[in-house]
This record gives sequence, C-alpha cells and structure tokens, in this order.
Amino acid sequence: MKYKVAVLKGDGIGPEIVESALQIIKKAQDLFGFSIELKEGLIGGIAIDKKGTPLPEETLNLCKESNAILLGAVGGPAWDSLPTEKRPEKGLLKIRKELDLYANLRPAKVWKALIEASPLKAEIVKDTDLLVIRELTGDVYYGEPRGVFKEKGKRVGINTMKYTEDEIRRVVRKAFEIARLRRKKLTSVDKSNVLEVSALWRDIVEEEKENYPDISLEHLYVDNCAMQIIKRPADFDVIVTGNIFGDIISDEAAVISGSLGMLPSASIGDRYALYEPVHGSAPDIAGKGIANPIATILSTAMMFKYSFGMWNVSDLIERAVEEALIQGYRTPDIYSAGFKEVNTVQMTVKIAENMEKLKE
Repeated sequence: MKYKVAVLKGDGIGPEIVESALQIIKKAQDLFGFSIELKEGLIGGIAIDKKGTPLPEETLNLCKESNAILLGAVGGPAWDSLPTEKRPEKGLLKIRKELDLYANLRPAKVWKALIEASPLKAEIVKDTDLLVIRELTGDVYYGEPRGVFKEKGKRVGINTMKYTEDEIRRVVRKAFEIARLRRKKLTSVDKSNVLEVSALWRDIVEEEKENYPDISLEHLYVDNCAMQIIKRPADFDVIVTGNIFGDIISDEAAVISGSLGMLPSASIGDRYALYEPVHGSAPDIAGKGIANPIATILSTAMMFKYSFGMWNVSDLIERAVEEALIQGYRTPDIYSAGFKEVNTVQMTVKIAENMEKLKE
C-alpha cells in the first residue's frame, strides 16, 4: 500500500525540523520497503506572504487527499501585527476544525538518558511514560453563549462549558482503544462533584467501560489529578479529559520530561490525523541549524503507529532516538557539560544510523 502524507513545514524552525523528519521517513522506507508519497503545502506566515491567507484552499485540499499530515510550526514576530483573524495560528486552528480533529494526543515520557533534566526528583519520574488525550473541539473554548456583555451597567464575561453526548463518547472510545494498545490502564479526569457537564462525562465513561472489560479504569477530579501527576507520574498510562482540563494537564505532564524539544503530539479524528511537535516556531534560532529535531521525529513515529499501523517502524524510530541520547548526543536545548553537542543535521544523521544498526 502507498501512503500519502501532506508535508506542511510552516515558519521559523519548521522547515529544518520537518526536513529531519523526512530524512527519517526515507530511512524507514529503505529499511522496510514501503512507499510514502510526500507532497508539500503552505501554512502559517509563509502562506500569508505567498497566498494572502494562513491556510490556502489548495493546502486544505491536499490534507483532505492525504492519509496523514506532518506539520512543523507556524507563527513569528513578522506577523504579530496582523489582525487576530489573519495571523498564522488561525491556519492551524482552521485545519483542526475542517478535518474534525477531536482528540489531541500528548505523550510525556522521561527518557532514562535525560532523567536529570526533569524538574522532579529522579526517583519520582523514573519510568514515566504517559499519554494525555485531550478532547479538542468542544468545551468552554467553543460553547455558546460567550463574550463580554453589559448587565446593569457593568461588564460580565461569559463562557459556556458544553459537551454533547456524541462529543464525549467518541473521544472516550478513542482513549479506551489506545489504552488497549498500551498498558491497558485509563484515567478519566473530570470535576463531576460540582459540574453537570463533568457528571455527564463520567456517566458516559462508565457506559463505555462495558465495551472494554480488559481496561482498568479510574476516575480523578482534575485538581487531584494535577497533584497526582507530580506525586506519582509513573503510575499513569492513558489520561482522557475535556478540552480545558486537558489543556492544563497536558502542559503539566509535558514539563516533567525536561525539554519541549523532546515532545511530540498528534491531533486525530475519525478520518484524518495531524502530527506536530509541541514546541513553537522558535524564530530566534531559525536558520541557525541548532533546533532539536527529536520532537518532530517522534511525531513521525506517532504517525507510523496511529495512522499507518506500523508499530514496528514506530518502535524502531523511538529506540533509535533513545540510543542517540544514551550515546551522549545533545542539541543545545538539552546539552550539559560532558556530553556531545550536535546540530540539527548531525542529530538526525545519528538517529538514522541507529535505525539501520538496530534493524539488523
């Protein structure tokens, strides 16, 4: 089978880190003998400069014709003066909405070779490997009514926390299915003791649990979950929660790993999926060749796993990254005395070499 991937390099360090990911894809093709068709499209600031819009219609069509989307990063100071609705980030928000990417997957893994980079003690974060699944298209970010209104001459801000049964059920099912592919433990996070929306969330999670008897399920209130992630991060496997809680929890979990340059992500729907690093476009280091490509490479590993079902390829990429870290190679963002400082290209080459060695 031939797979189609839409390649959206974007702005800042986006072209550099995506190029690294493409080199890893090429290496995987050589080692495993499959074929991937790569087609590039414009998004973000560069799309504004060349097409007058952060998400050209041809880019959206390219994404709809592809099996997966690989994205670098968007935005930068060159476009900060534009009206909010015309800024680069609007292109990313639109693509998520147009493709109905309702589940955001954010892994948080503490690599043994980088355990000292975590702000938490090594004995606490040891063996941490969790995945936060955040519902991405509902909740207070989209609920109506919303806005700032006048009541009795005073301003009142209103946002509406709203979820339909179908919105909750589909992301919960996705979480159960992914938990089944991992360590078969799911934590559902809500605030059902005070929020009716969360009470509905918990009811639906319990209903869906009947379809997944092999999955261990626990419920945590969001405030308790925030505390437990710090106290016992290694106990978690898959965490599923709503949009606003997931926004906070995923960032909290992410910082445990020690560097944004190591964090991949995926936004998945029923038909489409978009893969991108968690970090931004880092315009201050763009063009210097020192960006850490690992988050984008690991996002590519997620693509092989969740879009193509090639767990063997995904596993090989992850092991090759881990081996490069064990060998002491570090880009500037994760460098410390005593290790081997390398640039973007050198780290990519080392990971590709490790893929070949580990495949033998």
